[in-house]
Amino acid sequence: MTDYELMVEQAEQIISAEPHYVAALSNISALLFESLDRINWAGFYLMDRGSLLVGPFQGKTACIRIEIGKGVCGTAVKENRIQRVADVHSFPGHIACDSASRSEIVLPLRSNGKIAGVLDIDSPDPDRFSEADEKGLEVLAEKIGEKVDFTGLRG
Repeated sequence: MTDYELMVEQAEQIISAEPHYVAALSNISALLFESLDRINWAGFYLMDRGSLLVGPFQGKTACIRIEIGKGVCGTAVKENRIQRVADVHSFPGHIACDSASRSEIVLPLRSNGKIAGVLDIDSPDPDRFSEADEKGLEVLAEKIGEKVDFTGLRG
């Protein structure tokens, strides 16, 4: 069982050391990749000129740009809500950046009332993410949105 309270504390320490989005999100993606079991990708897509551009991550090479409303990440932005998908192959319009991924959770990052990007985590296991994972990651995403300096994004 993941200790999300500890993970949030560690993320807050990372952000307080350097709140710039590149540095903070790079280390938070590493924290996620080391802390969560049975995952194969953890990272961020950031708003850039009306679509999502790959940001700091851990895992295999990723899709570079995702249009709003496309795939799990783009749907999270369009609907402005968490997407927890038990089987990505049954998700309409799923974008298969890594064919080994079977389940996914995507959480919008809200900063100053706008979506700055998303936190995206993939797993090779079907139905990997529970309600407890969603709640713990939601707290993390809220802290990121509140404390990370997203100045410079071309939303």
